[in-house]
Amino acid sequence: MDLSLKAADTYCRVLTRRHYENFSVASRFVDARRRQDLMRIYAFCRTTDDLGDESPEGTALVRLDRWRAEVEAFVKGVTPPVHPVLVALKPTFERHAMTPQSFLDLIAANVQDQYVTHYQTWAELEGYCALSAAPVGRMVLEVFDVHADRARRLSDDVCVGLQLANHAQDVSRDATLGRRYLVENDVNACGIAGATRSMVARARELLRSGEELQRLVPRPLRLQLSLYCRGGMAICAAIEAVGYDTERRRPHVSGRTKVSLVLRAAIESFSGGRPRR
Repeated sequence: MDLSLKAADTYCRVLTRRHYENFSVASRFVDARRRQDLMRIYAFCRTTDDLGDESPEGTALVRLDRWRAEVEAFVKGVTPPVHPVLVALKPTFERHAMTPQSFLDLIAANVQDQYVTHYQTWAELEGYCALSAAPVGRMVLEVFDVHADRARRLSDDVCVGLQLANHAQDVSRDATLGRRYLVENDVNACGIAGATRSMVARARELLRSGEELQRLVPRPLRLQLSLYCRGGMAICAAIEAVGYDTERRRPHVSGRTKVSLVLRAAIESFSGGRPRR
């Protein structure tokens, strides 16, 4: 590995460990090369999201457009990558012949966030989630050489379910950004708490797809998948415990619950992916 790649991977490692608290736990059960691949992918996702959410006011679209141009050149092999995340990602992208559209879809979702702040119907919101959540799961499947259509569809469900759980949890936080991901038809019909309840129900339904998906993926991936699904379900339970009132407070999953989730996920992953209730 040349020095520039080492430096790029160090950049990705710092970025990933700062934001993804479950990464270091789950990755211990993954071989070193795939652990590195996942770290690079997560760093790409984090970088893209930060450009959308944390750019100085009025600069997000310009920065996302510049990032999209750089990523398009990267996936087409037009010019050598310059950004450290793309320098690190290049061997992963090439080794697994990854789908370029997944990377571009994530950027498109962040561009959409700059224009669209509310979603009237479930179809509109699910269209957004297809850009912002589903591509991440598809990238991870490619790293583990899982290409079956059924696995991709189940992965889409899990990723969208997890994102819906996060949206339901973050109603107050999103409001500070001028956004609301609750379905407006539900808000108009039964209020914000009622719309949150509806979103939690949909999230739980989608997260249950993880039960079948775990039986279709290699064992090292099962632990991460189980952590994500159980974590999403725990968020849903925390929201329910506060009466779906996430407009005024943001519920949290306790440290004790997180430890329990890791232990249960480990048992589940080594039992063949069949959840134990």
